[in-house]
Amino acid sequence: MKAIGYQAATKTLSEDSFEIIELPTPTAQGRDLLVAVNAISVNPVDAKIRANVSPEQGHKIIGWDAVGIVKAVGEKVSLFNVGDRVYYAGDLTRAGSNAEFQLVDERIVGKAPVSLSDAEAAALPLTSITAWELLFDRLQVSRTKDAKPASLLVIGAAGGVGSILVQLAKQLTNLTVVGTASRADSVKWLNELGVEHVLDHSKGLDAQRTEHNLAEFDYVISLTHTDQHLDEIIKVIKPQGKLALIDDPASFDILKLKRKSISLHWEFMYTRSMFQTDDMIAQHQLLTELAELVDNGTIKTTLGQHLGKINIENLHKAHTILESHQSRGKLVLEGF
Repeated sequence: MKAIGYQAATKTLSEDSFEIIELPTPTAQGRDLLVAVNAISVNPVDAKIRANVSPEQGHKIIGWDAVGIVKAVGEKVSLFNVGDRVYYAGDLTRAGSNAEFQLVDERIVGKAPVSLSDAEAAALPLTSITAWELLFDRLQVSRTKDAKPASLLVIGAAGGVGSILVQLAKQLTNLTVVGTASRADSVKWLNELGVEHVLDHSKGLDAQRTEHNLAEFDYVISLTHTDQHLDEIIKVIKPQGKLALIDDPASFDILKLKRKSISLHWEFMYTRSMFQTDDMIAQHQLLTELAELVDNGTIKTTLGQHLGKINIENLHKAHTILESHQSRGKLVLEGF
């Protein structure tokens, strides 16, 4: 099979950051599916791994979002059949989706939404799992519309995770959703997704909160540059509020949370697959429910740009966009 990988991490993206390699097509065993990859999306984690993680030997194949067709199943598989069209974010500890074929455990796979194209569906898995786990596993937000009203601030809401998170919060909870963005097109995007207010995270958040007559927030989810926003987060969150994040702050003074008794929640969507947790199948379940929400029109795809075929040139383009921190929605490639 054809795959795109690298032999050494490259901090600075260059023409040599990726290469085409030929590998044997893997064999499905146990609970694994062998999937023929039709479309992928490229996420910040791809650029982070490419820049920092070299393979112990041979090539490293990255990529953690895919849509494809099941070509073979392991002997313990019970959830899928050959021919099923599936979507998934994969497992950080295994070979990724930048390849014609990929092995993936059925417990972290769902049947792809039938109403979406391969490219549209490929935009969803990683960010949807992250957003879902943030809201319902880490923060334990109630999923009933008659729950006690509460408020949520999402910092960096126009990116891949934010674009699906604000939809889930709007459609499945009784939260008042406020997002942050600093560019006009991102503000427009968030308004289209239905957020109540958009604040500019390049300016003081607390002053804007006051200007919009908003109370302190019950929940704050910070998706980017948490270390830069921490002081403002402390100001805008309620006493005994909950703060969740997904990024990797260079420094983080947790003592600042003490005075307001703010609880801290970290989301890493690979935890379940990396540690083979007892509830690993929860990702299959949420992807299955997400597909239903998409197909009934409740949730829409967050595809931002379709960059063309899965090749070195377009992967390079995707990583360039990601490293500019200017992307809106998801970056998708389709077909080899």
